[in-house]
Amino acid sequence: MNSAFAPAVHRAGDRGWLVDVPPERIAALVPEFRRREWFCAVQDLVPAAASILVVAHSAGEMPGLRAHIDTLLGEFDATTAATRDDGAALVVPVVYDGEDLDYVAESLGLDHERIVRAHTDATHRVGFFGFAPGFAYIDGTATQLSLPRRSSPRPRVAAGAVAIAGTQTVVYPGGTPGGWHIIGHTEELLWNIEWDNPSRLAVGDRITFRAVA
Repeated sequence: MNSAFAPAVHRAGDRGWLVDVPPERIAALVPEFRRREWFCAVQDLVPAAASILVVAHSAGEMPGLRAHIDTLLGEFDATTAATRDDGAALVVPVVYDGEDLDYVAESLGLDHERIVRAHTDATHRVGFFGFAPGFAYIDGTATQLSLPRRSSPRPRVAAGAVAIAGTQTVVYPGGTPGGWHIIGHTEELLWNIEWDNPSRLAVGDRITFRAVA
């Protein structure tokens, strides 16, 4: 296995392997699993903040699945994988009028224009889902916009709020508490429980935020 990328693999119950993965490699590695011929042996693939859970259809498939995982990890080239056009590309229009925009500007020593430029110049990528249905953690936010989450989360954040924390962005699905810094909002609907597939986003999708009036 490549010594530069040798994540630990742990048993997770009778049908699961949990692979420890650096957060910045989650989005590139998930499509690598899905393109393998043996992926038919996988019942579910669950990316998280720093791991990927691989669930087999049956306990009897576990030894073979582990061998396949080890081979994939040994062959994985993060640099090459990051250049592939896996996933969909989506432009999300944003009105940068968020209630935390002034706080972000003051905390970072940046004016509104530079914040918007830094956010829209970056190409973001959906890393994983968590916390609540439709809550996509979108990687790639410029490091110059990095701030810890709010000390006092809001009890409820409206759908379409665009917020940042660390080097991630989220577009709130609506109705959840939230401790991220809201810098704008979008009218683009990304989550709707009435759709057959409620989420328009998937792990690995590339997101570009575009400023609109």
